[in-house]
Amino acid sequence: MTQKRAPLVNVSAMPLAMGIAFVAFTTQFGGGFASGAQIYSYFIRYGIWCLIFPLITQGLYAFFFWYGMRYSYKHKAFDYRTFSDSFYGRTRYVMSNLHEVCYLIMIFTASAAAFATGGSTINTLLGIPYGVCTLIVAVFIFLVTMFGTKVVRSAASTLSVLILIGLLVVLVPNIIAQHAAIGDAIHRMAGGEMSVLSNGQTGAPGPALWMAVLYFFFQLASVSVMYSHMDAVTDTKQIDRAAIGMFVCNFCAMELSIIGLLAVAFAPALADASVPMLVLVQSGVGARVLTPIISILIILGAISTGVNMISGIVTRCVNAVERRMSEDKRGQGHLGRNAVFTLVFTLISFGIAQFGLMAVVQKGYAYLGYAALIVLFIPMVYRMLRYRFRDI
Repeated sequence: MTQKRAPLVNVSAMPLAMGIAFVAFTTQFGGGFASGAQIYSYFIRYGIWCLIFPLITQGLYAFFFWYGMRYSYKHKAFDYRTFSDSFYGRTRYVMSNLHEVCYLIMIFTASAAAFATGGSTINTLLGIPYGVCTLIVAVFIFLVTMFGTKVVRSAASTLSVLILIGLLVVLVPNIIAQHAAIGDAIHRMAGGEMSVLSNGQTGAPGPALWMAVLYFFFQLASVSVMYSHMDAVTDTKQIDRAAIGMFVCNFCAMELSIIGLLAVAFAPALADASVPMLVLVQSGVGARVLTPIISILIILGAISTGVNMISGIVTRCVNAVERRMSEDKRGQGHLGRNAVFTLVFTLISFGIAQFGLMAVVQKGYAYLGYAALIVLFIPMVYRMLRYRFRDI
């Protein structure tokens, strides 16, 4: 093998557990997170509790992902349909199909949002037509996804490191430079005053807790993405370490973003901003340098979410086809089958993004949270209580 220059991020040297944790990270923290919109919608607009309740959100996220991945590994259910047929038992004829519908909603809403968000940001940066921008995103997602879950994990690892570095570069200088504004915002919110985007909220803990949990329900739907990565696991300790990595990375990234964005919680410009993080950057230090960095973070986040989502359904479809084949034929044409299904689902998501359905997508996220509550959360809690974790 010819010698090549070492990459910026040596993903091949990363432990499998960290790669899995980074898949979960890039699935949750997409363009909506990088822009700051999700942080304000689910946390800061509900008052001072935004500093505490991410512990609950990310704790639930890591715990339920851990349970789902452990079940997937033990029962050799390496795609979401095989998982649901095993998990739901006698009710699988109803529940597996409901889970399929839930996953399809997630795939097409989240993937279309990724295409639209990434495309809009490239359009703003370069000024080229929106359709061409979404095509660029589509090509990148297609090329990464078609080569299978190992490449997806590598891409997730690289993108996660880049996103985390980017967040530190953007947020740390601004937190230091605007620490007085952050302290003032915390003091005002602790006294009951609400931020610009509170929209009539009172700061009571009940609504804040519910939104933090609803955010978890919505994110729980993406646990299905993780099952396709369990076939590479050789020991349950890898899953345990991956869950710990998920919690640490996700909580630290969310908490750092919340603290940074508190600097502009009472800024009038926030009322009309679609990208709250840009308001932070433009009111802080290094706006000329950090504004394009934020834009790149949004693009990377959008692409990483699209890759993870489409990869999950491609694995499900390829497994369904190859299950009907003999052992000898499965290895022949595997890449081709992967490419065909990747192309199909990439084109569908690309087509949806052309309609600019962002308002529909945002509502779809809320409905997806309620669907995940019924299809995933309640059955998981039931099995935990019934089997006392003996099924994992």
